[in-house]
Amino acid sequence: MKGIWSLLLLFTFDGILHGERGFVPQENFDLDRFLGKWYEVAVVSDCPHYMQNKQRNAVIVALDLKPSAEGNVTVMAAAPRNGSCKQTSIQYALTDIAGQFFYHVSRLNVDVDAYVVRTDYDHSAVMALVSTEKTSKNRTTIFKLYNRSSDVRYAELDDFKMLVRLNAMKDDIIIVHEDKSCNTKET
Repeated sequence: MKGIWSLLLLFTFDGILHGERGFVPQENFDLDRFLGKWYEVAVVSDCPHYMQNKQRNAVIVALDLKPSAEGNVTVMAAAPRNGSCKQTSIQYALTDIAGQFFYHVSRLNVDVDAYVVRTDYDHSAVMALVSTEKTSKNRTTIFKLYNRSSDVRYAELDDFKMLVRLNAMKDDIIIVHEDKSCNTKET
């Protein structure tokens, strides 16, 4: 039975591999079901600098996704840093494609296309983020595993590893975050 499940996952993940513009979001994506509390429990990237920074602070990031007044999505993120809880906010702009978002990081002058490539809405989600530096046009891909709880579930981690391998990244460099999460709150 496990072989059949793995084959089904292979065909499912094959549909999310990036094309000309990016990744294909999950079919029939439902934003309302996706909103709410998530925890970033694992991450991997093809950018060595990003991975070094994540390795130094490999902690679970608590996320709260809410609709914004402008009709987009506000992502409140909270993570322990230097003995306190550092909170940040990002505005995801909705695109014409359900499950795909866009945002800009001013301090890095980077445009980011974010895709919900897989979710069951109740337990886990996989995000693919493709960032493009405005000046150099360098592209970086990041995969993030989200859970509705801060627990790392091994079946979901195995699925995440398979996705990473299908996208030509090594799964042995995945960073599984330590459970030192803090709660997101409105500021």
